[in-house]
Amino acid sequence: MKGFFAFFNFSSLIFSFENILPLNGSNRVFRRFYGGGQKASMFHWGSRLAWSTIFSLAAFMASAQISSDSLDGRVNAINTAVPFLRISPDARSGAMGDAGVALSPDANAVFWNLSKLPFAKEDAALSLNYTPWLKELVNDVFLATVSGYKKLDEYQAIGASLRYFDIGNVQLTDYAGVSQGNFHPREFAIDGGYARKLSENWSVGLALRYIYSNLASGTSLDGSNATYRPGQSVAGDISAYYTQEVDYDNDQHGGLSAGLAITNVGTKISYTNNNDKDFIPTNMDIGAAYTHHIDDYNKITFAFDVNKLLVPTPDTTDRNGNGLPDYREKTVVQGIFQSFGDAPGGFKEELHELMYSFGLEYWYNDVFAVRAGYFNEHKSKGNRKYLTLGLGLKYNTLGFNFSYLVPSGAGIQRNPLSNTLRFSLLLDLGKQDD
Repeated sequence: MKGFFAFFNFSSLIFSFENILPLNGSNRVFRRFYGGGQKASMFHWGSRLAWSTIFSLAAFMASAQISSDSLDGRVNAINTAVPFLRISPDARSGAMGDAGVALSPDANAVFWNLSKLPFAKEDAALSLNYTPWLKELVNDVFLATVSGYKKLDEYQAIGASLRYFDIGNVQLTDYAGVSQGNFHPREFAIDGGYARKLSENWSVGLALRYIYSNLASGTSLDGSNATYRPGQSVAGDISAYYTQEVDYDNDQHGGLSAGLAITNVGTKISYTNNNDKDFIPTNMDIGAAYTHHIDDYNKITFAFDVNKLLVPTPDTTDRNGNGLPDYREKTVVQGIFQSFGDAPGGFKEELHELMYSFGLEYWYNDVFAVRAGYFNEHKSKGNRKYLTLGLGLKYNTLGFNFSYLVPSGAGIQRNPLSNTLRFSLLLDLGKQDD
C-alpha cells in the first residue's frame, strides 16, 4: 500500500487492554494499521514512544486479536467506536472500581445515572474532572469533563455535561516510513437531560447526547475515493433510581439504593463518505449501594455494578456472501436486543461479557473520605482487572476527590492503565436540603 499509512483507532487503544485493537468496517483507516489483523507495523507517536513500547503493544495485540479463521468464542473482545464514552470520568467512582450507577448523587451523576439528581442534597452543583490517560506510555493524552445540575423543585432536576478527549499529536507515515504529516485527534460529547421523582423512593431520567470524533479528517484511503472525515452521532440515555432509608432497633440506620442506566443508545458512526458504519458503545449498567451510618460521624458505603455492552458480539458469519460479517450489518435496535444471545460461544460467552465493579467508601463527619475498589473483566473480553484507591475532602461548599489505579502485570502484560490518576473538583452552588 502506498500513501497514507493507516492511523488506527487510538481511542480504542486508550480505553482498555483488549481494545488495543482496530475497529472494523468503515474504520479501515484504523484496521490497516495492523497490516491485516495480527501484525503491528511501524508507527510514530512523535519520537516519544520507545521501540520497546511498540514491541510490547504489538505482542499484546497479537495475543488479543481474533481473526476470521480463529474465532472460537473464547477470545472475542467487543469493539466499538468512540470508546472514550466508557471511561469513568470522575475520581470518586474511579476510586471505587468504576462503580457509580447507584451511589449517592452529586454533580457527576450526570455521567452515571441522571435519574439520581432529584434526590441530591444540594440545590445545584458543578464538577470539573481531569484524567491523564495512558500516562505510562505518553504524556499528552487526557480526558477532561465538566458537569452540573440544577433542581427545579423538590421533584425535578436538569443536568448537563461536556466530555473532551484529546489524543495528542500523532505522526502519520506510509509503509516505507515516509512522513505523511502530523494530526491531532480529538473527540467530544455534549449532553443534557431531565430527571423527575415518581415517588418518595423512585425517579427516572432521560438525556440526549451529541458525539463528535475527529480521528483522521482529510486523509485518504489508498486505492479508493474514500476520504476520512469526522464521525458524528446522536444518542440518548434512559435511567431509573430507587432509594430507601433503613432504620434498625439499635438506633443505627442506613440507606439502600439501586440504579439502572442504559446509555449511548444512538446512531452508528462513520468516518468515511461511504455507508460503512460502526456501533457506538451502547451500555447497560445495573447496580446497588448500601450506606451504613455507624454513628453521627462515621459512615461506610458498599457499591456493586454490573455492566454489559448492548452491541453485537463479533462473529465471522457472512450469510449473504458480501464480504461483510453479518453482525456488522445489524441495525442499532437489533444490536441491542440480540446482544443478549448472539455470542458465538453461547451462554457461557454471554456471561463473560459482563463487567463487575466493587467499591467501598468511608466518610468521617462528611469531611474526609477513603475509598477502594476493584474492576473485573473476563480475559476473553478485555482482561481489565485492577485495584483502585482514592481520597476525598470536603470543606463547606468545596470538595476534592483523587483516585489512583494500582499498577499490575509486568513486561508486555503490564496494565497500560497502571498509575492512572483522576482529579475531581466539586462546587456546591445552592442551598442544602434538610
